[in-house]
Amino acid sequence: MVLFAALALGGLPAQAAPDGRPLKLVAFGDSLSAGYRLPAAAAFPAVLERELRKRGRQVSVANAGVSGDTTTGGLERLEWSVPDGTDGVILELGANDMLRGTDPSVSAKALDTIIRRLKERGIPVLLAGMRAARNLGPDYVNRFDAIYPDLAAKYGLVLYPFFLEGIVGDPVYNLDDGLHPNSKGVETIVAGILPTVEAFIDRLKR
Repeated sequence: MVLFAALALGGLPAQAAPDGRPLKLVAFGDSLSAGYRLPAAAAFPAVLERELRKRGRQVSVANAGVSGDTTTGGLERLEWSVPDGTDGVILELGANDMLRGTDPSVSAKALDTIIRRLKERGIPVLLAGMRAARNLGPDYVNRFDAIYPDLAAKYGLVLYPFFLEGIVGDPVYNLDDGLHPNSKGVETIVAGILPTVEAFIDRLKR
């Protein structure tokens, strides 16, 4: 409807790419963005795309989430998961590293390499942060939690500090495993990150 209205007025939607196609975003992450145990239409990329389009944003959001993926696993599949022509990436990885107690320096290096390779390809990144469970101890927590703001500062990225903001530990928003968002949880995640995604879109080159 927005597209037709814009065309009727003799122009393209303000948030479309220069050639009139929707901007192509890729949600590159693990089960939290893949939609673990949820219908495809209830997964983070689909819900985010729907909400962006409600706001007149001509955007497609591809689901490149793989359940169980770590930052190292993401690095290994980066080239084929993020195709040429991608306008921007929402990078959401690190939760599985934390759950496995991976040395934060390993996670930081993998994320740094992912960001650097995307930058070399001219693909901007929105970094979705993760936080360590507090029972892992203050040293681990401090080192892990610093990964995301440090990388955002290093590369001048748009940062959403904590992907699971507002749903952690609340059974209303999580599946019975207590780790993955249910459909209501995904809606809450999208509502939280949406202003940051819109700011990211506004920074993308037209």
